[in-house]
Amino acid sequence: MTIFNKLKNSLVEHLLSLSRSAKTSIACSIDYLLLTLSFWISLSIRINDFFIPTSQTLYLIILAPLLGLPVLYSFGLYRSVIRYSSYRSTITIIFAISIYSIFWFITVIASGVVIKPIDFLIINFLVSIFLIIGIRLVAQKIFIKRMDNLRNILIYGAGTAGLQIATAMRLNPSFNIIGFVDDDTKKAGSFLNDLTVFHSSKLGQIIEKKSIDEIFITIPSLSKSEKAKLLNAIKELSVVIRILPGLSDIADGKLSFSDLKKVRVEDLLKRQIREPDHKLIERKVHQKNILVTGAGGSIGSELCRQIIAYKPKKLILLDISEYALYTIENDILNNEPDSKIVSKLCDVADQSQVKKIIEEEDLDIIFHAAAYKHVPLVEKNIIPSIKTNIIGSYRCIEAAIESKVSDFIFISTDKAVRPTNIMGATKRFSELLLQKMSLKHQGTKLSIVRFGNVLGSSGSVVPLFNKQIKNGGPITLTDDSVVRYFMTIMEASQLVIQASSIDSEGGIFVLDMGEPIRIYDLAYDMIKLAGMEILNNDNPNGDIEIKITGLRSGEKLYEELSHSHVLEKTSHPMISKAEESINVDDIQKFLDLILVGLKENDEEGLIKILALAPLEYKKQ
Repeated sequence: MTIFNKLKNSLVEHLLSLSRSAKTSIACSIDYLLLTLSFWISLSIRINDFFIPTSQTLYLIILAPLLGLPVLYSFGLYRSVIRYSSYRSTITIIFAISIYSIFWFITVIASGVVIKPIDFLIINFLVSIFLIIGIRLVAQKIFIKRMDNLRNILIYGAGTAGLQIATAMRLNPSFNIIGFVDDDTKKAGSFLNDLTVFHSSKLGQIIEKKSIDEIFITIPSLSKSEKAKLLNAIKELSVVIRILPGLSDIADGKLSFSDLKKVRVEDLLKRQIREPDHKLIERKVHQKNILVTGAGGSIGSELCRQIIAYKPKKLILLDISEYALYTIENDILNNEPDSKIVSKLCDVADQSQVKKIIEEEDLDIIFHAAAYKHVPLVEKNIIPSIKTNIIGSYRCIEAAIESKVSDFIFISTDKAVRPTNIMGATKRFSELLLQKMSLKHQGTKLSIVRFGNVLGSSGSVVPLFNKQIKNGGPITLTDDSVVRYFMTIMEASQLVIQASSIDSEGGIFVLDMGEPIRIYDLAYDMIKLAGMEILNNDNPNGDIEIKITGLRSGEKLYEELSHSHVLEKTSHPMISKAEESINVDDIQKFLDLILVGLKENDEEGLIKILALAPLEYKKQ
């Protein structure tokens, strides 16, 4: 490396290590010089000669940037100077320079300088655009690679774990460790591994002054509630947050950067996630022949992962999607290569095929997760949705009873309670069918497990919001008042298995979802966790806009978990049993009508049948 390159790299590193306010000051100074140069170049071009300022024009040249800089600043051009190079930002620069040029047009006319103002306006506009955008492109070429690779890091937790992480990170030239933060006042102002320890009360000031990019939380002893409280406080500071897993998840005492994970939105949930009752699950699934329908779906696949961990005798994976079935099969075998699994491509509405599979595999338990559940799609595809969600459920229940399967567990949803959409209506219809059949047949224990949304499932807002944030926004919400129940997909699957293990005659089990969450707050949290700011009228220089699109067909502002809100406690603190007065006497009659409607492909007639059935279905 030449002396010149060493000096250049040293200068680059120094500039990148400066505080945000210092970087902004430098950027403003450079733009001041560029706008001054632009005015002089414009005058030279206008007179077609080397312009020598007169006393009248000199003050204009010096004064020009004083009008331009406030305009550029108001458009947010100094928020992230080096990274300001996207198509949208280029348009913003052009618009800002346009406003500035108009101001100057008026100023030049008022000054009485002997030039043609229109000509000068156009020339100055073009030259200013060229210089302002050009300098940013040059700066990006010089700095961006180093900037992307060099991250200013603050470590939260001046303990053993934090020290180990800092030691490991110093081997990586991409990290610039600024110091530690700790809640202990005795540690404030001290040094750890030659790094300053700051008190947590100064966190906001440190992030601003030191231009912190990421915070690493290195306190593995934090409880779920303590972690949520800390994260909810830090998220407002608009930095990327990484966190160590809990003590139980760390295999040995040696920590590295790879142990740090980006904070997920589920880490912010205020509800306490309980450890599953492993004995309860093992008692239910160990050395049993188990079938999971919809095994390739979100809930179905996680059910399979949880079941396989408790060593069933055989696990049968059933799905209509070849790709989904292939994916979950490979996932299981990669993690549990000795597992006995059988994959079956099958439509759950295919009566003969379903019955054949259940009889051949000598099943003990069936978890029925197969369903079309994305509300807008189901509304547009009513016939296949009714066929799968209602008839598919009926065929599986029927085959389970005939084959004397010990347990049949139906995975339901909060949308089945007073449904306003086809998806919810089909799930409620299936609930009633199951309850009707449980009264007639005592050999098979028929149970329903009902819960709300799960984070990370297909169709969930979380992956959608992540994608929208990655693309620069906006995040789209149907209504800022919408609230939903949420739990993690792992917890939901574990609780489903535990619910099936409860000594009961079946019925409707309701999972404890905690308090409902406002979807707007969820979007807000995800933007903050990405280290960004919300773009709105109060913050026009923000990064991501939250856009309200209006409620979709069949969508409610809130969901319910039970018709009566009367829940009976069970032996499990997170699982209750719903006491619901139901009328299932006529449900068989409506099922017969649905079978006729499907045969005749009568979509309108099928909707009317669902409206007449005892589902409390009212389309919105």
